[in-house]
Amino acid sequence: MQKGAHMKAIYTAIITPFEDQSGFFCRVPDLPGCVTDGETIQDAIAMVQDAANLIALDYEQNLPTPTPQQALNVPDGAIITLVTIDTIAYRSKIETRAVRKSVSLPAWMSNLADERGINVSKVLQDGLMAVFEC
Repeated sequence: MQKGAHMKAIYTAIITPFEDQSGFFCRVPDLPGCVTDGETIQDAIAMVQDAANLIALDYEQNLPTPTPQQALNVPDGAIITLVTIDTIAYRSKIETRAVRKSVSLPAWMSNLADERGINVSKVLQDGLMAVFEC
């Protein structure tokens, strides 16, 4: 498989409450180095999902085979959940390089923007960010 190829997989994450109940320790046993934590269970799940996708980018050509849940060593009191790896979706979420887009504007609007020194690309980006609620 070529670098940058689309990889999808599902792994098990193990989420363990801290002894002092201040948060949760999270790991995906099948992805070495995939450890994180979260203050709440919702935060912990979001953090481990993000960490797993980030780690998967390094393994893209040969993601480890997921271990069946019943074969994992799960500590007492731990929570298990599934995390989905989708390298194309994740890469598009974190990638910030600019791409060229051709847009059409009325001539008067383009001329007025030029006269006033308005960066049309920046205005478009700001408008789209507001629409996407980013």
